[in-house]
Amino acid sequence: MGTMIIVENLTKRYGKKTVVNDLSFTVPDGQVTGFLGPNGAGKSTTMRCMLGLDKPSAGKVTFSGKGYAGDFAGLDNKSSIAGAVLDAAWFTPARSGRNHLRVIAKGAGISDKRVDECLDMVGLTSAGKKKVGGYSLGMKQRLGLAAALLGNPQHLILDEPVNGLDPEGVSWMRRTIRHLADDGRGLLVSSHLLSEMQQTADRLVLIGQGKLIGEQTLDEFLAGGAHVEVECKEAVLLADSLRSRGFQVDLDRERTLRVGVNNIPEHEVRAAIAATALEEKFAVTKLATTADNLEQRFLAATAGQQEYRSN
Repeated sequence: MGTMIIVENLTKRYGKKTVVNDLSFTVPDGQVTGFLGPNGAGKSTTMRCMLGLDKPSAGKVTFSGKGYAGDFAGLDNKSSIAGAVLDAAWFTPARSGRNHLRVIAKGAGISDKRVDECLDMVGLTSAGKKKVGGYSLGMKQRLGLAAALLGNPQHLILDEPVNGLDPEGVSWMRRTIRHLADDGRGLLVSSHLLSEMQQTADRLVLIGQGKLIGEQTLDEFLAGGAHVEVECKEAVLLADSLRSRGFQVDLDRERTLRVGVNNIPEHEVRAAIAATALEEKFAVTKLATTADNLEQRFLAATAGQQEYRSN
């Protein structure tokens, strides 16, 4: 078993409200685990419990690696085990970015040389001399990541790391996250920007109302959502023939039908459609495969889990 974070039966209640409900998943090293769920699903609370900032009501979280295993709060040398970016709101405005990092580094016994390396890694070398109070939200996100990297940690926990970044910053963060995982680190990254996750994550942990909906690789999660679009004048008759052969078929418009690709390879579905049409002497004028994107799959998976929102 490689190094990873193991979340087991984690539960967190505030009074009578259960925010995280018997949640179990892993964050293996060398991969980006996307942590997804509607607003209010319990993602931030889970991350805080993982880092020992909130005490779980039940369950446990184990950080395992070379020479250490246990809950984060009880481990020595925390800065080399895990770094986190949880929110960009706890900076002292009058301090420069570099001094902010030096204070954290000093507390953890980390050299000023490492502070400069981390500023460089996040592209804040020149901004490091300026006061944090004048930083944009995106710069604060970068500074937060620099702080998380100070101890060269094995695990990283990032809550909405692209929040407030401009498009260039978003693609920079995506590349940085990828690079950190390729370096062998385990990353847990929460986001509500699903298109972003689709480009970043290797695997997904999906929660709703504090419960696990699913834990899969990105490919597995997306695979359930492909379909073949067929255009044919006799669409209604073709749909009947395909249904009688066990396919899941929706009539989209008058002449278009969609055939679900679930457990059968997509090329076999296409071949079966073509063979059926040939047999029935129907002319097919279009045959195209489309994959649902992460957004569509996510909405399907969390239907009924979305909190009521009046927007």
